[in-house]
Amino acid sequence: MKQFRTIASSLALALGLSVGGPGATSADYQHLDDVIITFSLCVGNDCVNGESFGFDTLRLKENNLRIHFNDTSTSASFPTRDWRIVINDSGNGGSDYFAIEDSDSGRQVFRVDGGAPSNSLYVDSSGEVGVGTSTPVTEIHVVDGDSPTLRLEQNGSSGFTPQVFDLAANEANFFIRDVTNGSQLPLRIQPGADSNAFYIASNNNIGLGTASPDDNLHIIDSSDGYFGITLEDTGATGGTGSWRMVHGGQNTTFRISRAGSGLSELILYEGGNLTIGGTLTTAGSCSVGCDAVFEEGYELPSIEDHAEAMWTNRHLPNVGPTAEQGPMNISDKVGGILNELETAHIYIEQLHREQQASQAQIAYFEERLTRLEQN
Repeated sequence: MKQFRTIASSLALALGLSVGGPGATSADYQHLDDVIITFSLCVGNDCVNGESFGFDTLRLKENNLRIHFNDTSTSASFPTRDWRIVINDSGNGGSDYFAIEDSDSGRQVFRVDGGAPSNSLYVDSSGEVGVGTSTPVTEIHVVDGDSPTLRLEQNGSSGFTPQVFDLAANEANFFIRDVTNGSQLPLRIQPGADSNAFYIASNNNIGLGTASPDDNLHIIDSSDGYFGITLEDTGATGGTGSWRMVHGGQNTTFRISRAGSGLSELILYEGGNLTIGGTLTTAGSCSVGCDAVFEEGYELPSIEDHAEAMWTNRHLPNVGPTAEQGPMNISDKVGGILNELETAHIYIEQLHREQQASQAQIAYFEERLTRLEQN
């Protein structure tokens, strides 16, 4: 045995290796020069003489496979974190996986479980990432046989209320799913929708059918000459039904109608004419005081003063002048007309009393005259 150790020591020295001292039960070899292995290398308790490497250049072979990157930097200005490549759990019944471990924290920051499908994660030569595909055509390309999905989960670890949303697509639609609240789908886009079906400009204007909205909401429909807005109430309480606002068609009108009635409650024509199917009620007040003419203390002008103002100003005093062109305040105008109408009726009633008084006087004098003639 002593002779064997001497031969081993001589061989180690010839190879430039440092061996353990005499009496050591095992010896670590420290190589003081570069090592070049022409063929393959097997490391581990289960490597055997005549190992069949196939195309492997380096093989780790035993029941607990780890590669440890131990950074021994001591200066405060240098990074010192240790990393480890971990292959499978070491305990009975553990998991099969490949992982990269942050050894200082004991956390596996990257892991691939055994049995993962081909191209679970693929980065091509241009840096594009494929998930489920080896031919990504965008920065991130996700392929799956049924509704490829991106999940966004706030798990509450930072003290905020947990919430989960999914971003997904399939043959029926592209959608956002509110997983936390009953998997509702608040946003859906069906395949085949036109470009700019919904567009938000940099100034927050919204375009429907246009990429250049000129107002807060700008709607363009070039398919059939019509565009419409339907307001539908489907609530369980109160009245239900829907109303439609439609532009287009004959005379390029704008119409408001009760959906399904076949009737238009309001029609606005291109020239500005307006037709309604019922009565018109305004919320405007009578600025001149309509029924105030009947109130005690109201200073009603005399018929003569009223007539003078009317002929001088060439309009009824309480109606005001009417511009030949331009907007007209219908509520104020109608209120003034009502005031003038009520004033006129008071004048008529006054004249009627004067007429009755005159007729009574005429009848009195006629009677006196008749008596005088008889005498």
